[in-house]
Amino acid sequence: MPLTVLTLNVGNPAAERARRQRDWLARRGEDVFVLTETGSGPGTRLIADSFTDAGWSVTFPEHPDKERGVMLLAKLESTVDPIGAAMTYLPARLAGIVVDTDRGPMRILGAYVPSRDATEAKTTRKRTWIDAFHQAYEATADDTPVLLLGDLNVLEPGHVPPHPGQFAPFETAFYTELTQRHGLADAFRALQPTAVEHSWARRADLGYRYDHAHASTALLEHVAHCSYVHDTRSGGAALTDHSGLAVELTLTATAPLITSDPAADHEATLF
Repeated sequence: MPLTVLTLNVGNPAAERARRQRDWLARRGEDVFVLTETGSGPGTRLIADSFTDAGWSVTFPEHPDKERGVMLLAKLESTVDPIGAAMTYLPARLAGIVVDTDRGPMRILGAYVPSRDATEAKTTRKRTWIDAFHQAYEATADDTPVLLLGDLNVLEPGHVPPHPGQFAPFETAFYTELTQRHGLADAFRALQPTAVEHSWARRADLGYRYDHAHASTALLEHVAHCSYVHDTRSGGAALTDHSGLAVELTLTATAPLITSDPAADHEATLF
């Protein structure tokens, strides 16, 4: 069976929307979910608790009040990747797990890069996080293949539409340095060199491809599919304002967990 991963920005949901997100995720078939823009409130906690109760491996770094971050849910045995402990700035926004496959261990990393506006404070915040990411990645890098997923809040060079002037050179450099500095290629772009897709949009004709999956060279040849899942932001009861991104690998996970339905009621029943 192929190993499958999906990333989705859940938008720090309130409990009602988190319940619908949980139910949607529970109907999906992926082995690992990388959720971004998680928070410390009851909505994110509902998702974490539901999957924990269902026997999934849940990696959910501590989120300081009002800070955003990432969560990884896996129906596979996993260990916590060291990159989270190596992250020195806004560490809740970077986490990972290591899973075993028929080709050896694999690192699955989740990132939620800070957004930016015109203020100096937000610009410094994003620049500092990116610098800390590079340091954490290099401090923990080894020969283990890597799949990095999440909302990177940056566009690729040549993005369609171009959105001129909205991103500073250091932001675009972050995208290119993932490949040039760390050897992580944009999996969607590798498979679909000319496709135009957007994962977030103010209007249908003004979209942004913010959500990404980057694979190391050793892993890229095993990426069979990489596609956006748009039904998360369609209809009157949209789950979030971001599309998901699903990745299928020609690898097989070798240590699946025994799990149940995360959307079911797992409260203990006495007989």
